[in-house]
Amino acid sequence: MNNKVLVILYVPFIEKEYNCFIPINKKVQNVINLLVKAIYEMNSNNFDVEHNHSLYIKDTGKEVNRNIRVKDTSIINASELILI
Repeated sequence: MNNKVLVILYVPFIEKEYNCFIPINKKVQNVINLLVKAIYEMNSNNFDVEHNHSLYIKDTGKEVNRNIRVKDTSIINASELILI
């Protein structure tokens, strides 16, 4: 699976944590959209899909640039991310 990385995703709004494989060849914005859809469906539609969500690196608190591909970020296997 060289085209995906396994990350730990924290979602403070619903106080949940997920282990997710994310594709490294997609733009971060597309990955955010996929994550939001999946979380929405897994939580009985109890998650705001209309909100403009952002992805942050947990250790640094820095927002991940949504206009570049995942492989061009610092995201690697076991990265801890926050979806707000």
